[in-house]
Amino acid sequence: MKYLSRKEELLLLAIWKLQDKAYGVTIRKHVSKVTGKYWSIGAIYDVLDRLTRKKLVSTQTSEPIKARGGKSRRYYQITKQGFQALEEVKNLQEKTWADLPQMAIEKP
Repeated sequence: MKYLSRKEELLLLAIWKLQDKAYGVTIRKHVSKVTGKYWSIGAIYDVLDRLTRKKLVSTQTSEPIKARGGKSRRYYQITKQGFQALEEVKNLQEKTWADLPQMAIEKP
């Protein structure tokens, strides 16, 4: 079994959260907001392409949008395999975090 990378997990969760509004720009905005980090659009599309190749997401192209100069948007949806991959990584995290000794945080 091959687990998701953290980036793949973040993008799948963003797609799930955004539902029918999940396209490159909205996914990027959501992930940037959640992580508090800058994500280039290229970094987002690199991971989205990988998720598509792995069949963890499917895509649907919109009708041409006049405001975008006649360009379409590519919308992303999580597949059954994508939900299974999220479940696996969630279970792994729960197992690895379970029964850990309490962290001793030293105060300055």
